[in-house]
Amino acid sequence: MIIGSIKEIKDNENRVGLTPVGVKTLRRAGHQIFVETGAGVNAGFPNKDYQKAGAKLVSKKEVFQRADILIKVKELIPPEYPLIPLLKNKILFTYLHLAAVDPQLTQLLVQHKVTAIAYETVEKGEELPLLKPMSEVAGVLAVQYGAQYLQKKYHGRGVTLGTIAHTTPAEVVVLGGGTVGYAASRTALGLGCNVTIIQRRASKRKQIKAQLVKDLGFLAQHATLLDSTPQLIARATQQADLLVGAVLVRGAKAPQLVSQSMVKAMKRGAVIVDVAIDQGGCVWGSKVTSHSDPIYEQFGKVYCCIPNMPGQAALQATEALTYATLPYLLKLAKEGASALKHDPGFMKGLNTSQGKITYEAVAKSLGFLQYYDPRPSL
Repeated sequence: MIIGSIKEIKDNENRVGLTPVGVKTLRRAGHQIFVETGAGVNAGFPNKDYQKAGAKLVSKKEVFQRADILIKVKELIPPEYPLIPLLKNKILFTYLHLAAVDPQLTQLLVQHKVTAIAYETVEKGEELPLLKPMSEVAGVLAVQYGAQYLQKKYHGRGVTLGTIAHTTPAEVVVLGGGTVGYAASRTALGLGCNVTIIQRRASKRKQIKAQLVKDLGFLAQHATLLDSTPQLIARATQQADLLVGAVLVRGAKAPQLVSQSMVKAMKRGAVIVDVAIDQGGCVWGSKVTSHSDPIYEQFGKVYCCIPNMPGQAALQATEALTYATLPYLLKLAKEGASALKHDPGFMKGLNTSQGKITYEAVAKSLGFLQYYDPRPSL
């Protein structure tokens, strides 16, 4: 099998889909690897490392032409659309977030019968193993970014998230107790903040509290766990210096838990980091920003809604991502799309196949139910 990896071109996306270590592992398994020249440079992996590992360095177009499997980090974006016909009847393995990105991408994947497997919907038990490492990075970065934009030069409240003598700790509210939410909460608590975590399931709230105690000891006493009701969300957000949106509905658009009136009632200069923007955002007024133009203001609140935050921690994020994806890639390289049949959790990652959308939440979110087929032939 021929596996290809290309340079990401989304704004300030520095990660790459495959490391030289990954190349070496795939080569040992008997596969050919084509990598776009310069694909890994911004992640800390120079061309020579790929060559030493056994990859052939070629142009982006040649990767599309030669590869049976294209492994990426982010979804294909409009400048890459003209190359999608070269993926006809081939496999695309990447983060897709089809419910929230340009619907034309889904149409093109369907039109050209691309077998598109989304990292974010692959399951293993109750977990999302290919989303988890990037969610951990994003959770930490959400707090780091929030701390930055709370500075007055960004029109923030003018506070830090650290412990400062004779001052009241910053109030951080986290919507969602999944991987992003937990990482953000743990980071904020470690800095000395008071943290309120909004989580719908009571059993999950109990689990989060126990894990925080295990990880942070006495600092966990500064965490408050609340049910996800409009009244409790309104009360919590009104006190927030930093609000982190970390809600996830697998494959579908995120629900909007924070209304316009709630945003208006927040403190002036409060910062909103909506990590759920990958799936449309969970806070009223959230719209996609970029690393080049990261923030905007509404009602005196500072919004930061960057969908690829881990791209700024490219070395760490790429290593973590390849570690997670490589076992699945090896299965695909050995068996092709048939590998999905033997692993129900892996099958959950299939979003398009043979000219159909195969993930119901994606079809519903986009209004493309006419393309939906729950039983693809692989």
